[in-house]
Amino acid sequence: MKAARHAPAVTSLPIAPQDEVAHRVRRYALTMSIRIACFALMVLVQPYGWYTWVFAIAAAVLPYIAVVFANAGSDSTETQAESPVQQLEATTVDPVIPTAEPRIVTIRETREDQP
Repeated sequence: MKAARHAPAVTSLPIAPQDEVAHRVRRYALTMSIRIACFALMVLVQPYGWYTWVFAIAAAVLPYIAVVFANAGSDSTETQAESPVQQLEATTVDPVIPTAEPRIVTIRETREDQP
């Protein structure tokens, strides 16, 4: 006998692979752009001082950080589908049965110049 198979809820599905790859490429490109800016600031900012070393260290470390973050991917925890059946349990309420005949309201409109 086959077990019942339930479709996962949309809110519990993981990110689409195309969206995840696009996000990782954007993050890598941003990190490498910051690295290029650090190289430029290291050379162009005069007079040289302690901040030159900060730019040099950032330019040297950022490629490692960019690659690690780009290869990390998304959260590897397993997602569990939420069951909408558990959330939508109906309460037992007696239906209201009208005892009297329903009243009908009729509205007639007339112009003031007509009787």
